[in-house]
Amino acid sequence: MNIVYILAYLVIWPVFRLLKPTKAIQKQNLPKGGALYCANHTRMSDPLFVAYAMGWPNQIHVMAKEEVMHWPVLGWILKHGGIFGVKRGQSDVAAIKTAMKYLKAGEKLLMFPEGTRHQDGEFGDAKTGAAMLAVRTGVPIVPIYMPAEKKWFRLNPVVFGQPYYPKVAGRKGTAEEYRAIAEDLMRRIEALKPLAGR
Repeated sequence: MNIVYILAYLVIWPVFRLLKPTKAIQKQNLPKGGALYCANHTRMSDPLFVAYAMGWPNQIHVMAKEEVMHWPVLGWILKHGGIFGVKRGQSDVAAIKTAMKYLKAGEKLLMFPEGTRHQDGEFGDAKTGAAMLAVRTGVPIVPIYMPAEKKWFRLNPVVFGQPYYPKVAGRKGTAEEYRAIAEDLMRRIEALKPLAGR
């Protein structure tokens, strides 16, 4: 258990349990052990909604944009709470190695395949990083959908889809296979949208 993660979770708990409470839908889909959680991205607070929907025993690592990691105080908390930065728009080998290390160790990693926020709630094209990580580490992907609007004093749904293992012909996969997996992943995330109205 990561102590910084737990302390931060407890400090912010009133917000995501009382002011903007989360509602986990299909939480039974959470697999045991290592898994790659992939969600649509609309707000900076999205990782927190996922974390509170999963519950503190299911601690997650988050791949976040590198700039956030350099913010005073918050950057330190994020780093020691299991969050790590990725340089967007380039091949960040260090971030990829960190992600693979967590997944191979049987831990949970949250990524946003679109790579940036779409505040209007529309779905963007997915990058192929999540596909590559799932194939190379052999962990399942869990698609997640969240509505763009996060409401005060009302339950905000976080929908967990069925975990699945992407298939490739060889051991590592090709660029074309990763692209196909990424496109399929976004379709799976979008297919969860109707369940958010439950």
